Amino acid sequence: MQAQGSLIQQAGAVVRKLQDAGHEAYFAGGVVRDKLLGIRAQDVDIATSAHPDQVQELFARATDLQGKAFGVVRVLQDEEVFEVATFRQDLDYQDGRRPEGVVFTTAEEDAQRRDFTVNGLFYDPVADRVIDYIGGQEDLEAGVLRAIGDARQRFEEDHLRLFRAVRFSAQLGFEIEPETWRVICDLSELGGKLAPERVRDELIKCFSGPRPQRALDLLVDSGLMDQWIPEVSKMKGVEQPPEFHPEGDVYTHVHMMVGMLKNADPVVAFSVLLHDIAKPNTYSVDETGRIRFTMHETVGAEMAEEIMRRLRFPNQMVDAVQHCVANHMKFKDALSMRVSTLKRFMSQPYFEQEMELHRIDCSCCHADLSIYDFIRQKQEEFSKEPVMPDPLISGKDLMDLGMQPGPQMGKLLIQIQDEQLEGALKDREQALVRARELIKALTGE
Repeated sequence: MQAQGSLIQQAGAVVRKLQDAGHEAYFAGGVVRDKLLGIRAQDVDIATSAHPDQVQELFARATDLQGKAFGVVRVLQDEEVFEVATFRQDLDYQDGRRPEGVVFTTAEEDAQRRDFTVNGLFYDPVADRVIDYIGGQEDLEAGVLRAIGDARQRFEEDHLRLFRAVRFSAQLGFEIEPETWRVICDLSELGGKLAPERVRDELIKCFSGPRPQRALDLLVDSGLMDQWIPEVSKMKGVEQPPEFHPEGDVYTHVHMMVGMLKNADPVVAFSVLLHDIAKPNTYSVDETGRIRFTMHETVGAEMAEEIMRRLRFPNQMVDAVQHCVANHMKFKDALSMRVSTLKRFMSQPYFEQEMELHRIDCSCCHADLSIYDFIRQKQEEFSKEPVMPDPLISGKDLMDLGMQPGPQMGKLLIQIQDEQLEGALKDREQALVRARELIKALTGE
């Protein structure tokens, strides 16, 4: 991505060229909203009266990439790519995703087909003026997210707009206009008909954005969360031991943790959301009256995988969240771990995400961060050398010493490495001497 000024300048050059050729052309949608809010634009869409063939004739580096039927042409300007769309009206929607076709029309009618008033604005960078046919500027100033025209029709046209409403409300900090919100709640079941990949992408933006707790509230209260992750609502009302969780039930705890996130790593965000997802399933009360959630981290890791597979998350992210959920209870034992065990624990591939989950977890219950501080201190102590250095010897070395391959060899290698991590073995020669001693003890020779 080019620098912000360069991006806007290049997009402005495309608009100017279209206007010089006698066409209407404006910035459209999110870039206008963000400009008026003082937010840095990530990309620029352009709307024009020029038809796709006219756009392609005007720009040497233009391609339709199968979007031409919907009036969209991609224009390459220097190193940037801009989507240039002809003003259009959409024909009937049959699949809750895209129209059967489009009819080219005027800028005013094009604005009427868009999702929310704050996304339906145009901006002329040549004349430096905003074109507003739908009251978007007023809603921007009031901090209101409102569907354009008939809210029910807008959401029935494209069901993803249900999730987009939540995302924009959370990202922008806007209130959803009451009638728009009522329709979202009424139509929440339509959210369950979407392709999982589309929902996943919106959820990632919601929970790794600036106000994920707002997103969680809207998703749960509207019923949208229940369409894809009903396990979240099941955490409500599940009591926890008050001595460890004075904040309240499981959902209250998770809700508080989500509130500590801001523009978070998506792995951390979904680990926070799902780390206690198995507590409703593992809840029990022992003979002393104490509440227990036996093996909830293990069951939770399995549930987190199932949920994330349901939403088609990439394998690496599934693996990372699983690790975080599975390991989040191990931190309580860190103070009593042997050095070798602690080093193995700290060398896990997603340990920094696990640490952040632990910090937020503790902050939202007993508020004791002593283990977190202890591990940070150990990281400093261990920083002079790799936490997990290369092993001093290998299985081949053990075979050269006369040991046969098998389970005992693996155990012996782990023992040698543990002693290396503890600092008892400093070099290869010491490790070989120790290996001979251990082999002799095993064979009785």
